[in-house]
Amino acid sequence: MLTTPEQTIPFFIECIGFNPEQETVIRHEGYGYYHWLQTVSGQGEIFLGDRSYLLPPNHGILLMPHVAHRYHMHGDRWSTCYLTFDGPQVAPFLSILGIRVSTVYCWSADTELEKVIEQALESALVTHDVTGLDNSIAVYRFLVKLKRHGRTDGAPSIQSLAERLTPLLHYLDAEYRNPDLGTADMADHVRISPRHLNSLFKKAFGFTPYQYLLNLRIRKAKELLGSKRSMSVQQIAEMTGFRNSSNFIAAFRKHERITPDQYRQA
Repeated sequence: MLTTPEQTIPFFIECIGFNPEQETVIRHEGYGYYHWLQTVSGQGEIFLGDRSYLLPPNHGILLMPHVAHRYHMHGDRWSTCYLTFDGPQVAPFLSILGIRVSTVYCWSADTELEKVIEQALESALVTHDVTGLDNSIAVYRFLVKLKRHGRTDGAPSIQSLAERLTPLLHYLDAEYRNPDLGTADMADHVRISPRHLNSLFKKAFGFTPYQYLLNLRIRKAKELLGSKRSMSVQQIAEMTGFRNSSNFIAAFRKHERITPDQYRQA
């Protein structure tokens, strides 16, 4: 037990540990906190309702509170590490990450996710965090790494998608001034169809590549509005890939809720 639920922090760790010989566990009413269980070596089997899942190395499961489950060793041995946590901001943050149900994850052996619980446990053993703030950071870090590196149902991880799209991001950073640049050009640059590109981009970043390009142009325009006080709105529109000042002002107002001139004055 590391942190009491009464502490007013966004995330708290209830308990964290390593179990070299994982015993059979049956919880008909589930567990009262969010529960992460991860295989270190060997293999386990976990049951949720009428479905079972194997947990070999580089696999883990995030169990929602009060979800009935049971798990046991599958084979000759099974060692695990675990983390149970909660807090007033856990549910909203998981919703933002798109994690809403108990889910089995896998990951590549060389990712940060492999060691994140071990590192958090080592930190807990050598520090006495009476405020709970370090533990709160540890939970946040774990959830971010789970979202970034974890894979579900054979789908690629967010990190692998981002790495695949990095050449396109560099291309857009160099070519955003071109007003004729569109989704078809972006798709050609990475040699996939526009539909596939839209799908990959949404999975990785939550929006389309054209929305990313528009956001990039607005950000570059804001930099110029602040640093080039003598430059006209028309000039900034031309330098950031907008066809004319009218399109620029309309897009800027929609994105920032004020006009470029109002932004510059502010």
